[in-house]
Amino acid sequence: MIVGTAGHVDHGKTALIQQLTGIDTDRLKEEKARGLTIEPGFAYPEVADGVELGFVDVPGHARFLHHMLAGSAGVDTVLLVVAADDGVMPQTVEHLQILTLLGLDRGLVALTKIDRVDAARRRQVREEIAALLAATPLAGAPIVEASSHSGEGVEALRDRLWTLAATQRAIPTQGHFRLAVDRVFTKSGAGLVVTGTAFAGQVCQGDGVRLVPAGLTARVRGIRRQHRDSERAQQGDRVALNLAGPGINRDAIQRGDWVVAEALETPPLRRLDVQLQLLDGAPALKHWAPIHAHLGVARLSGRMSLLEGQRLAPGERMLGQLVLDAPVHACLGDRFVIRDPGGRLTLGGGVVLDGAPPRRGQRRPERLAWLSALAECAVAGPPFDLDPLLRQALDRRPEGFDLIAMASNANAEAAELTARTKALGGQIIATQGQLRGFSQGTIVALLERLLGAVAANHAHEPSMLGTERSRLARQTMPELPAPVCRELLRILVERGALVAHGPFVALPEHRAALNEVDETLWQQLEPLIAATPFQPPRVRDLAMSESLDEARIREVLIACARLGRLYQVRRDHFYLAETVTEMAAIVQALAQEQGRIRAAAFRDRLGTGRKLSIHILEFFDRVGFTRRIGDERVIRHADMWQ
Repeated sequence: MIVGTAGHVDHGKTALIQQLTGIDTDRLKEEKARGLTIEPGFAYPEVADGVELGFVDVPGHARFLHHMLAGSAGVDTVLLVVAADDGVMPQTVEHLQILTLLGLDRGLVALTKIDRVDAARRRQVREEIAALLAATPLAGAPIVEASSHSGEGVEALRDRLWTLAATQRAIPTQGHFRLAVDRVFTKSGAGLVVTGTAFAGQVCQGDGVRLVPAGLTARVRGIRRQHRDSERAQQGDRVALNLAGPGINRDAIQRGDWVVAEALETPPLRRLDVQLQLLDGAPALKHWAPIHAHLGVARLSGRMSLLEGQRLAPGERMLGQLVLDAPVHACLGDRFVIRDPGGRLTLGGGVVLDGAPPRRGQRRPERLAWLSALAECAVAGPPFDLDPLLRQALDRRPEGFDLIAMASNANAEAAELTARTKALGGQIIATQGQLRGFSQGTIVALLERLLGAVAANHAHEPSMLGTERSRLARQTMPELPAPVCRELLRILVERGALVAHGPFVALPEHRAALNEVDETLWQQLEPLIAATPFQPPRVRDLAMSESLDEARIREVLIACARLGRLYQVRRDHFYLAETVTEMAAIVQALAQEQGRIRAAAFRDRLGTGRKLSIHILEFFDRVGFTRRIGDERVIRHADMWQ
């Protein structure tokens, strides 16, 4: 159990933890000199076998609120400290607001400095505290009176906390390892060390991890959890990792960065779809307002884009998008807080929904409905029940949904989501790095759309062998990745609904042919091309010799090339298919005899000019039959025309 303090400056948080644990959490010289906590401090007392308890002592001064926010990342239990002489103060209220925004709903209150006031004042402050907590998740939390000076009540508070730690249920470990970095330093003999709270998953000594946003990979040389050497750490632990690897040094990572498992494929993010809650006492927030965002341990500037209106009133909730000035790491359910640009006022906060929002259609009803479903899942907290999301995606996403992106966003295993999708009656398309889920009805509709497009193309282009696959993808489903369309086409070919002709697909009954007029013209042109097979006349030469329109000849020759009768080696320079096959055989023979294909040797075999022979070899380069090395070529695919 990780307990985080909260409360106004000089209400005795650090002194109370020292009384409870015997550990002074102020470690900086400046803190000791000024008697003021500046950075979060940590204490890990001995409790009992099998029971682990840690304290995070955060600054109470308003000037160090960003450090308070950093220290609160990963805390699961609150110790709200209120001094009996001062009572509820501004930072008491603001800290409580922040803890509520961060989703903390478990804890108790320490009423400190009771030795300075009488019983009537104690009762008055207890009433103030109860009223303050009434509208928060900590309503009804126990209030324990204590004095760090006299020791009165400290033992009772310790018993409460120790009992709470002993009865806390084990946190279910979910997803890949994620650690929010709050300290970075180098240690003699060890190297780089980062500390933070593990948000998810587990890590073991020797594991590979990735630094975000730097993108560097590292190896975990050593682990300390709760200030003790360990071979592993998991979700909820306070962790120190000794990292090593190429480029891993003090400049590679800083407070606010993340250490995540290598398997968690999430890029640095600058736009986050969120559910935003504005505090009751905050000023109204306008669309595209500048803000400071606190996420994990990071503090970033940016703007808040409102997705359901132009203005968010105090106390209201709305879907929005955080547009940040610097990259950050986030997953579904991560909590954040926003403050005004000057960092003086807490405005509100909320929960991250999607780290990879679309660039267009952000306010479309179907997109907002999806974000609302994500919000319902995220607010419920981990471990997330993703089945409702998968059901909605299957029912309402005619373009299907990206299971890899969904898994990354939810910090879940793609294999797990795949299994759940199939269990819900969905179908998976897995190809070339794509893993996409569809309902059975959507798959049927997409296959019918492809068949309809192929039939329409046959009607408009009867001379074509079929439709090129990439063109068909653009025609029918531009919203989907091209590999998904190709996989759907493979299914149709496998079923016999389509036949493949190289890069083209066609209906089985389709027979590519020229119309009668074009066929007559081809019969007139073919002998002229065949008369000098290695150096056929160009389009303009054919037009002049036959007194025909140049554009008309070009149109027919291109149609014949589609039918496989010709190859267009250069613009307006067409070769018969059997001639190209013969030239390919010459290239193969030269490769076998000489190991290389030189332009001069190829020219001599063809009996053409050097320039034309080079153009022919360049054609073979383009189609992948040969590969150029300097001024020579070697065979790349010797079986291309076999």
